Parts: sequence; structure tokens; C-alpha cells
Amino acid sequence: MTQPIRLKDHEKDARLVRNRVMVGAVAVVALLCVLVGRLYYLQVIQHDYHSTLSENNRVHVQPIAPARGMIYDRNGVVIASNRPSFNLSITRERAGDWQQTLDTVAEVLALTADDRALLEKRLRQGRRPFEPVPVLTELTEEQIARIAVNQFRLPGVDVVAQLTRHYPQAGHFAHSVGYMGRINEKELKTLDPVAYSGTHQIGKTGVERFYEDTLHGQVGYEEVETNARGRVMRVLKRTDPQPGKDIVLTLDIKLQEAAEKALGGRRGAIVALDPRNGEVLAMVSQPTFDPNPFVTGISFKAYAELRDSIDRPLFNRVLRGLYPPGSTIKPAVAIAGLDSGVVGPGSSVFDPGYFQLPNVEHKYRNWNRTGDGWVDLDTAIMRSNDTYFYDLANKLGIDRLADYLGRFGIGRKVSLDMFEEAPGLMPDRQWKRMTRRQAWFPGETLILGIGQGYMQATPLQLAQATALVASKGRWHRPRLAKAIGGAAPVDPNPIADIALRDPADWARVAHGMEQVTQGPRGTARKAFTGSPYRVAGKSGTAQVVAIRQGEKYDRSKLNERHRDHALFVGFAPADNPRIAVAVTVENGESGSGVAAPVLRAIMDAWLLGPDGQLKPEYASNTDLETVAREE
Repeated sequence: MTQPIRLKDHEKDARLVRNRVMVGAVAVVALLCVLVGRLYYLQVIQHDYHSTLSENNRVHVQPIAPARGMIYDRNGVVIASNRPSFNLSITRERAGDWQQTLDTVAEVLALTADDRALLEKRLRQGRRPFEPVPVLTELTEEQIARIAVNQFRLPGVDVVAQLTRHYPQAGHFAHSVGYMGRINEKELKTLDPVAYSGTHQIGKTGVERFYEDTLHGQVGYEEVETNARGRVMRVLKRTDPQPGKDIVLTLDIKLQEAAEKALGGRRGAIVALDPRNGEVLAMVSQPTFDPNPFVTGISFKAYAELRDSIDRPLFNRVLRGLYPPGSTIKPAVAIAGLDSGVVGPGSSVFDPGYFQLPNVEHKYRNWNRTGDGWVDLDTAIMRSNDTYFYDLANKLGIDRLADYLGRFGIGRKVSLDMFEEAPGLMPDRQWKRMTRRQAWFPGETLILGIGQGYMQATPLQLAQATALVASKGRWHRPRLAKAIGGAAPVDPNPIADIALRDPADWARVAHGMEQVTQGPRGTARKAFTGSPYRVAGKSGTAQVVAIRQGEKYDRSKLNERHRDHALFVGFAPADNPRIAVAVTVENGESGSGVAAPVLRAIMDAWLLGPDGQLKPEYASNTDLETVAREE
């Protein structure tokens, strides 16, 4: 039996369709409500936030590095300047795969593997987010063209024109002015991120470092509009940077060159001061180096050659070289003896060629083994008689000796604006107890009296001690800056003058120093024969290696670098001091024979005119205090 055919219920189907349409319509309306609500939330409620975010994606604030202050010598000769340079900068956040970008840069510019490694090292150094990092400096026109042609392959890479530090005098002032270099990660943590935004170099040594805040200036800004690729479309607003202040130094390039020429390529140091005000007229440390490669980034090989050189060209001998002062310290010891009353102007000591402590067999030898007979203070300075100063040091004792020499700057930093200066060493009882765990022995006092033993001084300290004799105890701390932004620097921590009970003692010691260069038995009279001005000086010879009791110095048995250092200090004109000089010639052996002619050449260059005669302004005696006050 067949089943009956069911008829289709159109009414039911229509009802089902209507229900489904209603549900779909409700769902669509609900979704539209959600969408409209979300749009309302974004467009109305969060309008300010998203408009600012959008503007930040379009408008960027870029720092403008200030022009660094210039540095001049006292006559206006440029020592440190700024010159334009085209640098290759990479912004890592915009470079995508920055390793690939570096590979492309190396390929485009045909760089070596070492150059490629240097680029990566610079890019990895600490920097602020989205800050362009200069990885190559001083691009050539060909390199700039290659980058421009391949720009589409180099996202985040830009060629930027910037000012780069330049030292036109090369190595003449490398140790005094110093140099700039790239900011390292340690420095980045201590620097003000706002003040140094856009700046990638900082003063590393010398004047460049000490006066960094003055030379740097204030950063500027500009708001720029960029496209989706980060390219600048237009400048919306600009705040100009404020350049750093210019600095005029006390140094004189002509005297600097004369000092270098006088040293003749030998290792050593020279400092020339104006005793009236502490101005450093010349400051030479040889050998020297060219500071310009340090600005843009010196190669590993070039730096290793400088660092590992046996002659140590990077070492500032003037400020950090520690040498036994030898007999150059005797004028200060003489002042100590006179002012303390231990000796008088007429006090004499018999010199048989040596000195012995009571009940001690050891003989402390005079350099003149045959002795000078009866020696007074004047003769002792003229002849550099060791026996006299052994006796004087023994009478003073270590406590008074250390106190007086400390007043002359031995064992302390003396400069106003040279942060690298070493304090040297003025040993005493407490120092030996702390460092050697031993008591102080009388024999150690004796050898300090002739500038040997534990005592160490820098050439700058010896020059300052000499300037104090020239200025009759008036303390003017040595300084390199003559004017900063047109204003003279002020000493915030002046050192007290050396006041003697009898001011005539200064003249007595200075007369003995004059006899060194002018007296018939002066140790340096040969070097100053025919001088149109009088020089008050003192020679010195500092031992590098000790000599046993009873032995004589034999240069033929010593390595050249183990031979004695030659020193000479002096000021001139003796009756109107305008320059005080300290000369140290490493392993030069003879202070009178080697260092004294160097000092004579420096003083001639400063004091004499083209006709070889003393300049008129140096001929008359002028009260030092009045001159210092006028200047």
C-alpha cells in the first residue's frame, strides 16, 4: 500500500524564514551598535589621546647639537676649531635587520672586515632610542654618491652634515689642550641626556675635558614632519642651539715651538710660567702625538702603536711624570733653613767630599768627591754642594723639612685647571709608617735634602716652586685659561702665600741661584755665557737606578734608559722675573750640560727681541704685586 503524499506547509516555512531574518537583523543591529559605540569611544572619548599619538607618528623633535667653543692661544692663534664633516648615521630602530644593513653598507662602500666590525661596535654602544648613531665620519664625495644611489637598500641610513673638532696645530698642544672622543657607555650614564642629545663626542683629556661644560654649549631643537618612511618633509618649529664659550689660553705657540725645538726630539718635559700670575706660557711633553684621529675614531692598530710604544707618547710627563727633583729642590731647602733659624747667611760647613752622621760609618758622598772645603749658603747653591745640604737637612729634621717643602707645592696638586695632575710625593714619618710599616731613619732625611730618596715631583711642581722663589712667596696657581668667554678665571681655592720672618731671605737664595749661571764656579755658567740678562737657576741630576756605596757613576755600564735624568730650573730676568722654567730631559745625565742649554733657548725666545737684545718691557724692575694687580 503506498504512503500518502504530504502537502508542503508554506505558512510554516514563511514563519521560519521570518524568524531567521529577525534574528539576523537583530544580530546585525547589535554588531552595528557595538561598532558605532567603539567608534564613538575612539573618536570622541579618546580623541585627544589618539590625535596626539597620530601627531607623534608624523611630527618628531630632533635635537640640534651646539657648536663647540673655539680654543685660542694667547695671541689669537686657533688651537681647536670646528670644521664641517659629512658623517654616515644609522638609526637602529628604523633599519629593520640592522646587521643586514651594515653588510650592505660595507658592500656599497667596499669596506674591509675590520671596518665592518668597527661599524658594528659603534652601533652597539649605548645610545638613546631612535637616536641616529654616526658610524663613519668624514665621508668622501664618492662615498656620499654611493650611499645616495643605494639609498633604497639602506633603511635608517642617512648622510648628515655635522661640525667635527679639529686641531690645526696637531701635536703641539696635544698634552695641554687634550682631545675629544666618542661618548662611551660609562660616560653616557653620567651625562645629562637632554644636554647631550644629538652630541656624540666629549672632551677626554686636557682643557677639552676640564672645561667641557663651558665649551659644550646648549642643545637646540626642531620639530619636523615626516612621512611614513621617516623622511623629513618640512620643519615646523626651530629653537636654535647656543654655542659653547670660546677659551683663550695662556700658552704661546711661538714659545711652545721654541721649547720643542730646544728639546731636540729627546724624551722630556718643559714648563714655562709667568711668576707674576701663574700663567702657563709653554707646556711640552715629548714625544707627543696627533690628537685628530681620536676625534673621529682612531683605528685599533694606530692606537696600539701609541699605547705600546716604549717612549709613551700618550703619557703627559708635565702633569703625571714623577721624578726625583734632585738638586733643583735645594733653593727651597735653603729657604727652610734660613726661615727656621737653623742656619744664617754666613753659616759655613766644611766639606771633605762627604757627610757622616755621628757614630755612623756610612759616608753620604758629595758629587765632588774631593770636596769644596768651607762652604757657606751662597757657595753651596752655586756649587750645588751636597755636603752642605746633608748637614742642613739633618739640622732641620724630617718634620720641618716636609712642612716647608709642602708650602712650595711638593707632594700636592698645584694647578688651577689641570685635572690630570699627579700630587707627587713628599714623604714623612706618617707616610712611611702607613706604606712601609717602618720608622723614619735619619739617613732618609739627609738624601731628601738633595732631592733624592722617596721624594717625587712633577715638572709642573718644580716650575711652581721656582716661580715662588721668583715671586718672593706669592702663590699663583698655574693655569691654562687666560679668558673664558671674555672673562678671566677666578681661583676658588687660593693657596696661602709663603711668609718668611725675614723677607730678605728670598734675595739671599736668589743670589745664590744667580751664581749658578753667572758665578766663576757656577755649575751652569757655560750655558749662560754672553746672556744679555741675568738668570737665577739651579741644576739637578736625578738618579734612575741606585749606585752602591763607594761606586762611581759609569754611563758605559748602564742602559740608556737607566742613566740619570737631567733637570734645570730657573727664572729671568733675575731682578725682574717674567718667566720661570723647569726642564726635565729623561736620561740626559747632566743638568748643567744638557738641560741648562734648553732653558737658555726658551728664555731667549721669550725675553729677547729680533735684535737679540732684551725687550724693553723686561728691562726695568717692576713691583711684582703691582703688575699682578694691574693684570
